[in-house]
Amino acid sequence: MTPPSIRAAGMAALSAMILFAACSRGSSTSSAPAPARVTTRYADGGDVVEAMHARYAGKWYRTLTFRQKTSRLLPNNTWKVETWYESIRVPGRLRIDFDPMSAGNGVLYARDSQFVASNGRVIQSSPGINDLLLLGFDVYVNTPSRTEALMRRQGIDLSRVHEDTFDDRPMIVIGALRGDLRRKQVWIDAERLYFVRLLEPARADSSKLQDIRFANYERRGDAWLSPRVEIYNDGKLVFYEDYSDVKTDVPVDESLFDPTPWKNPKHWMR
Repeated sequence: MTPPSIRAAGMAALSAMILFAACSRGSSTSSAPAPARVTTRYADGGDVVEAMHARYAGKWYRTLTFRQKTSRLLPNNTWKVETWYESIRVPGRLRIDFDPMSAGNGVLYARDSQFVASNGRVIQSSPGINDLLLLGFDVYVNTPSRTEALMRRQGIDLSRVHEDTFDDRPMIVIGALRGDLRRKQVWIDAERLYFVRLLEPARADSSKLQDIRFANYERRGDAWLSPRVEIYNDGKLVFYEDYSDVKTDVPVDESLFDPTPWKNPKHWMR
């Protein structure tokens, strides 16, 4: 659930993803004619958030750990594959450790901030949250008002909502009207009320469309889990993640989400 890897050089190669996608910025607008409004069962995005929360409140897992096979497309059109280890405590805490863990490299989202670690120490910190953590997990645990405030901060217009379809399933779209793909928008499965897509102009080139998808959803008790995340740029797959050794509602030490010291003997992989 995160951006391309950060290596020993000490620079955070953070993509729009998370992860994937954690820095605050306003939504982009298009010069094209405004799309027509379409009637929906929800008055606005806030209604959708409240429905999501009501469906799974008290049922969603509070912790999650997994190994992640991370594949990203390089400029020479070959794929670079890495292993990451991810720890989540809902709401608002996500830690990514890059293999080998002995190197002490990774990223942490906590306290509405993002921390980058290299060689066992934090080299960069900045305000910001992870969109995918917010939309795919925190929405079921945070109060709806908290989620709505964070979505607005992330540039999602809650006043715009419409119904659509994707992969033959009905969707509720927050952030744009039908036909407008230039605004940051969130696609929610209308029946199951889980997050499916995040669309927005690519940050490196706003003329291109970035499409982040949660795929292959499976049941986890009364909740759901997507063990695959995909990122497309203008329809081309450029990044994907596959999860294994997935565990929910397992003990995850709170100290993992304290950035100092980075190397933590209580990590579940040790």
